[in-house]
Amino acid sequence: MAATVQRLLFSTPTFKSDGARARNARGSDPAGLRRRRTPTVRCVGTADPAATAATRKSTVRSGVGDALEICRVLNGMWQTSGGWGRIDRDAAVDAMLRYADAGLGTFDMADHWKIKTLALTNFDTERLHIIVENGIPVVSNQVQHSIVDMRPQQRMAELCQLTAYGTVMGGLLSEKFLDANISIPFAGPPLNTPSLQKYKRMVDAWGGWNLFQVLLQTLKKVATKHGVSISTVAVRYILDQPSVAGSMIGVRLGLSDHIQDTNAIFSLVLDDEDMNSIAEVSKKGKDLLKVIGDCGDEYRRA
Repeated sequence: MAATVQRLLFSTPTFKSDGARARNARGSDPAGLRRRRTPTVRCVGTADPAATAATRKSTVRSGVGDALEICRVLNGMWQTSGGWGRIDRDAAVDAMLRYADAGLGTFDMADHWKIKTLALTNFDTERLHIIVENGIPVVSNQVQHSIVDMRPQQRMAELCQLTAYGTVMGGLLSEKFLDANISIPFAGPPLNTPSLQKYKRMVDAWGGWNLFQVLLQTLKKVATKHGVSISTVAVRYILDQPSVAGSMIGVRLGLSDHIQDTNAIFSLVLDDEDMNSIAEVSKKGKDLLKVIGDCGDEYRRA
């Protein structure tokens, strides 16, 4: 099996870029994209959140007889990143197989030429409306969504189901940063990745480090109650929001691994007290829709 995975991931076929494919499609059929009907795509979950095996998966349908079962928590394929260094292929395959053996069998294959349909990332609600109204067959929109960043629930959730990323904010929503003083150099854990630095800016826009510590303390209380980690609670809270079909969680080969925490997401059931206590702190922060704009607007600023 490892050899099969290696062939799938590390072969180097010749292929055209997405931009080239789009240009060719427009050239051969200028109105084709507009004429196509958008397929109905939906994720079907289970009603009983306590049914661990059942709540792990959603069924994605894009037509009669066309269905695919996927895990609601997706592996972000950081197993193949090498941790910003030279990749060890055997180690990457072993890391992927550990996740698959643990039942976490859905991987983000966008960079590995295994994509059949069109999906979007960080499109705002207005532009997504335009795309759908023009008949372009989009199957999903991947947006940043966390307890700090609840923007997708304000507009996007009414339009489509959501594939969420940033649910643990690059690791900020974890015990590592609980009671951490990052204002004093070398006193706390370093913000030593672009991801951590980006999400720290989101924290600043939302309400600052002091309010973020209140959130972490609240999450820790809930986590202790259920015998799980802060990150597990953070992801479960987002999965329980309206229209969230799944959450993407990244790992870095040799640097971070989350199999136990990720599996715990599916058995965790947050009660009303848990949900309300988290929502209360979340709402104390600023409305990021007003501060930043809709989903992805932070990347479109001049």
